[in-house]
Amino acid sequence: MGNINPSYLHIGSTLGAVFMALMVIFIRLKASARPVTIRKIWIPPLGMSTGFAMFVAPQVRFPLWWAGAAFLIGWFIFAYPLIRSTMFEQRDGEVYAQRSKSFAFILLGLLLVRTVLHEFINRYVTIPQSGGLFFILAFGMIVHWRYFMYKRYNILVPSKSRLPQTRP
Repeated sequence: MGNINPSYLHIGSTLGAVFMALMVIFIRLKASARPVTIRKIWIPPLGMSTGFAMFVAPQVRFPLWWAGAAFLIGWFIFAYPLIRSTMFEQRDGEVYAQRSKSFAFILLGLLLVRTVLHEFINRYVTIPQSGGLFFILAFGMIVHWRYFMYKRYNILVPSKSRLPQTRP
């Protein structure tokens, strides 16, 4: 098996990112029809955290301060539009995410910014390293957004009603 042309990897990663963005839009539209729970808030970042296993491979590694910078950029900059577009509403005693008309445009805008940044960053680091950096950036964004959702959920739902109900 020969080496894969880096331009194919770049095209593949861009198409993969577009596919994932479309999947997130589709899932978010369907999710607004079901009540929000703490579990549904925290499962995506927990599932995503398994991606840190990529750093076992030496070619993905980079200085720790790069990881910190990527995480903070995701936390402070990229999460902001998602936080601004996420609102909850109570219906029938349950909490639901409101559909946001701007959510799809925000995700596509973030994808566009990611693609432009990817072009710039690929001049200075390898493709596996840029993949790792963008993973950490996305992780910081998702964790901050979900933390915001968790705080907002806790404001709307009193702590007693979050406890499992037992039958007498």
